[in-house]
Amino acid sequence: MPRGLPIFLSSLAIIWGVAVPASAQIYSYRDASGTLVLSDVPPSDPSVAVRTFEAVNTTQRVRVTRAVSKAYREQFDDLIVYYAEAHGIRPDLVRAVVQVESGYNPRAISPKGAMGLMQLMPETAAALGVERPFDPEQNVRGGVAYLRHLLDRFGGNEELALAAYNAGPTAVGRYGNRIPPYRETRDYVRKVRARTTVSASAKPKLVIYKWVELVEGKPVTRYSDSPPATGSYERVGY
Repeated sequence: MPRGLPIFLSSLAIIWGVAVPASAQIYSYRDASGTLVLSDVPPSDPSVAVRTFEAVNTTQRVRVTRAVSKAYREQFDDLIVYYAEAHGIRPDLVRAVVQVESGYNPRAISPKGAMGLMQLMPETAAALGVERPFDPEQNVRGGVAYLRHLLDRFGGNEELALAAYNAGPTAVGRYGNRIPPYRETRDYVRKVRARTTVSASAKPKLVIYKWVELVEGKPVTRYSDSPPATGSYERVGY
C-alpha cells in the first residue's frame, strides 16, 4: 500500500461516514533521516517511537495508541521510581499505569479531559495540588499520591485501586468493592495486569496520616487512620 494512502482513506471514511474495518492499522514514525513515514507496515527497527492509528468506526476520530522506544520510557523512570518508593508502591505498578494511561506521552489528553502521563482529571489534579498537569514531575507526583490514596482506601488491593483509578472510587464502592462491570474498566485492569503482577488480596495495616487544615484562619495539625477526603497529606507511621 502506498505511503500516505491509509491516512487519506481513513480521513475520507471519517468525513463521509464510510465504514472502515476496526483492524486497519496505520503506522506513523520518523526514519533515520528524520522523514515522516506513514505506512501500513511497522518499522523494522524496534527502538523507533511509533504511533499506531486505528480507524474505529464512522463517527469517531482516529484513535491513537503509542508504542514508545525504551529511551522515551526511561526519560521519566527516575521520577517514577522516586515517587513510587516515597509512597511505598512498586515502581513496576506505576510504570504499567503510565504505559496504559498515556503511553508515556506527557502531553496526552483524553476525550474526557484527563491530562498528562498519569491522566489526571482537572478536579483530581486540583485536589492533589498539581498546578501544571502536563509537567511530568508534577503529574507523576500527583498520580502516584492518588494511587497511594486508593490503595489505602481499598486495603492494599491493587486490582480495586486500579479499577478506582479508572472508574472512580465511588463506582467501586457502588458494586460492593468489586471491579465495576464496565468494559473499559475491566480492560484497563487487564492491560495493567499484562504488564506487571497485580495483587487482588487486601493487605490491612494501620496507617497514620498527618495533614494541616485551617481552623478560624489558623493552621491545625490533624492525625488520623484515614486520609483526608481532599488536599495533601503525609503518611507518618504504620
